[in-house]
Amino acid sequence: MGSFPATRHSVVAAIASADQATRRVAFDALVSAYWRPVYKYVRIKWRADREDAADLTQEFFARAFEKGSLGRFDPARARFRTFLRVCLDGFVANERKAASRIKRGGAVSFVALDFVAAESELSESAGHFTAGVTAASPAEDDDALFRQEWVRALFADAVTALRESCEATGKQTQFAVFERYDLDDDAGARPTYSQLAGELGIPATQVTNYLAFTRRELRRILLERLRALCASDDEFRLEARELLGMEAP
Repeated sequence: MGSFPATRHSVVAAIASADQATRRVAFDALVSAYWRPVYKYVRIKWRADREDAADLTQEFFARAFEKGSLGRFDPARARFRTFLRVCLDGFVANERKAASRIKRGGAVSFVALDFVAAESELSESAGHFTAGVTAASPAEDDDALFRQEWVRALFADAVTALRESCEATGKQTQFAVFERYDLDDDAGARPTYSQLAGELGIPATQVTNYLAFTRRELRRILLERLRALCASDDEFRLEARELLGMEAP
């Protein structure tokens, strides 16, 4: 994920800043957080093919930056992610109605968007796809679908940040314990604490300590990113409660 501000100030508020540099840094952070949910949502909800979904994703953010449309968000009316999704639906609907359109995504460039990786993530979500064509479950409304992909992206970026932090501070073993015990999703693959200690050459008592450390750090990183992506303290507390089942500090 792109670099998030070190302060508690919301990047959502910063995209409306009068300072162009501040606005650009904030917008890059939003693109980093939202491009995967946007791409997947366009693939699923709008049934766009890969190339069209990638073009629409890039053009959506390019136009939003150029026109400052996301900076007009009113936190009293909705959560930011809901506002962004509604803007996205309007954008795609207008694009679909247009008889012809200019080449997308040319004027403004943002952080690198790895659409190949995003497509791989979609392919792994077998429950939402049939014969390579995305399709939302009838029980999922648009907001729930967008939220689902937003949460996946948020957690994936937080795990990446945790890995990088552990590598930078010499805590690779701590992350290896966390990865092996909490992230390995192979059926029946989770080892016991004793097995994990043997694999990594550490005392069994350290497994508990390392898991406690990495889980605490992941929660901290998640809350930092979540706070930056919310427009108000009330929205932040609500999102934290729904996401982690806890009251945010």
